[in-house]
Amino acid sequence: MKVISLTTTNYKRAKHVEIKPDPDGNLVIVAGKNGQGKSSVLDSIAAALGGANSKTTPKPIRDGEDRAEIVLETEELTVTRVFTPSGSRLTLTSKDGAKYPKAQAKLDELVGNLSMDPLAFTLLDDKKQLAQLLDLVDLPFSPDQLESERKQVFEERTAVNRRVKEFESALAQHGELPVDLPSAEVSVSGLLSEYHQARNKNEVLQRSQQFVESLQAQIEQLEEQLAKAKNDLSEALASVDPDAKSIDLTAIQAQIDGAEETNRLVRKAQERGALSFQFEAAKGQANQLTAKLDQIAKTKADGLAAAQFPVDGLGFTEEGVTYQGVPFKQASSAEQIRVSMAMAIALNPKLKVIRIQDGSLLDTDSLALIEETAQEHGYQIWLEVVGDDIEDAYTIIDGEVA
Repeated sequence: MKVISLTTTNYKRAKHVEIKPDPDGNLVIVAGKNGQGKSSVLDSIAAALGGANSKTTPKPIRDGEDRAEIVLETEELTVTRVFTPSGSRLTLTSKDGAKYPKAQAKLDELVGNLSMDPLAFTLLDDKKQLAQLLDLVDLPFSPDQLESERKQVFEERTAVNRRVKEFESALAQHGELPVDLPSAEVSVSGLLSEYHQARNKNEVLQRSQQFVESLQAQIEQLEEQLAKAKNDLSEALASVDPDAKSIDLTAIQAQIDGAEETNRLVRKAQERGALSFQFEAAKGQANQLTAKLDQIAKTKADGLAAAQFPVDGLGFTEEGVTYQGVPFKQASSAEQIRVSMAMAIALNPKLKVIRIQDGSLLDTDSLALIEETAQEHGYQIWLEVVGDDIEDAYTIIDGEVA
């Protein structure tokens, strides 16, 4: 369906405008200087259709009037919407005069999304293009919620990875430790006790040996006391173990001397063990968060794969809209207009009407491309242009067609 007639009376700045587009044409140009009512004429199309297409207008009635009326005709329907200070009233009739009891519901079935302005879309910045696309596309997930969750997990993983690096650095500072290091600190007091016991035994043994030597000297010096000395010698020899050897204190002393170093290494090994445990735990947590990020990315990818975009190849990233995997802004002007037109066409499959608000920004080639695309798909373009000397245009002056 196309608009075959539009009559707007006292709506916003429009006083009385009647437009009957050329049935063989695809371009309806509404021109005029700023403030003359041309935007009001084009706004009246969406206002007549109502529903999701209309925006709440605080003052729909022209100043000085008490009633506004919009009558929009297509090949199949006539839409009449009347505005009064108390509200608006909608009447929808078919060509045979039959009235639809649920007029707005019927319009909502037939009308697509007239808010898609192809030219305006190409002029938006990346973020606003993305926001409009997401408003137009029914995604199986909430982009804002998914992005918020992704950022939260990403920040959490960044913090955990920072801890992983800290633990890794701390482990590196410990260096390598002896493989035969005991599992617990050695007792210095125990070693000292063992040392003193061994030293006492050595002293006893030394005194015994000295006593034996003294007796032997007495035998040499005092032959007259030989018998007694031999008896004493026998007794002394009996009390001495001939196989007894002096205990080597060097090894014990070495253990005592190395006890503090050994204990330092034991403590270091215990610290290293604790750090290793924390390091592995942090790595495990980071891996879990990475898996969660991967799952979020998969959810997004699956959602995009399932989403019904208005144009094949259209998609988005966090930065903005993409087309064929390339940022939309990097496409040529002609390609951007072609894709935007395709989006508008896909969003309005039944009422084949597209509004372009800032038509004055179009160069000759872009306007020709839009008109060619509209003609190819059987669509009607309502183009708003600033100026009062535009060829083949409905020029609005003070709310009326000049």
